[in-house]
Amino acid sequence: MSFSTNTSGPMSEINVTPLVDVMLVLLIIFMITAPVLAHKIKVDLPQPNPNPPPSNIQDPIHLKIDQGGGLYWNDTPVDELGLKAQLAVIAQQPEQPEIQISAADAVAYEYVARVLADAKSYNLTKIGFSEVN
Repeated sequence: MSFSTNTSGPMSEINVTPLVDVMLVLLIIFMITAPVLAHKIKVDLPQPNPNPPPSNIQDPIHLKIDQGGGLYWNDTPVDELGLKAQLAVIAQQPEQPEIQISAADAVAYEYVARVLADAKSYNLTKIGFSEVN
């Protein structure tokens, strides 16, 4: 009796034996490492301070730039020299307040860039942007 084998065509069955071997090895590895991972680790977390330090947070300064490039320091109109004088005063303070710049939608970027350059020239770092009110 001879068995007939058809070696000319593609094989129609997938050999799953190597897949089963790999799965059994992975199962054994996970069964061995799972109890090791279940040990609890003691972590010493910092406790909250019941007496928080007093905050000396100053109110932010609102700098508004309208469509024509006009500047408003806390709703008071200022020119560019007045803005530079105000920025110089803020730069002298030990704790600088935040400057919130709100520019109109149609304002040219040149005006915003000029204000940012002036603030940078006085080493001001607390600058934020807000929507126009």
